[in-house]
Amino acid sequence: MIRTERLEIRTRGNAEVVDLTGDVARLVSAAALREGQVLLFVVGSTAALTTIEFEPGLVRDLPELLDRLIPAGRYHHDETWHDGNGHSHLRASLMGPSLTVPVSGGRLLLGTWQQIVLVDMDVRPRRREIVVQLSGDRERGGASPRGV
Repeated sequence: MIRTERLEIRTRGNAEVVDLTGDVARLVSAAALREGQVLLFVVGSTAALTTIEFEPGLVRDLPELLDRLIPAGRYHHDETWHDGNGHSHLRASLMGPSLTVPVSGGRLLLGTWQQIVLVDMDVRPRRREIVVQLSGDRERGGASPRGV
């Protein structure tokens, strides 16, 4: 079974960290996926996906780390497009647009303190689309697959 879904998330930008774990778990359950994997891909070049312990300290630490590694400033991209988000593109490319999480027994195989997160690096609010592709074996009597 392969099933493709999409999540739409509205963000504030500026390295906002958004927990997607519950949304992804609901898609696994709705697809009756028993054994397999979930591939997540954020559409766009100024956002990224990763895992983190989604707690207030780390949710503050991650953007602060990105500010130190790739600060806002003058980048060649900004000289070309004059949109002030050259650092956003660099941050997103460093972290990456996709993530794969295994599924077993109908559950995401995440650690106790590990959540799936979207990090929106852009300099303004955005509507983000995350493609979620579920693949593997379904439970007997589960819902029929939709999508591709």
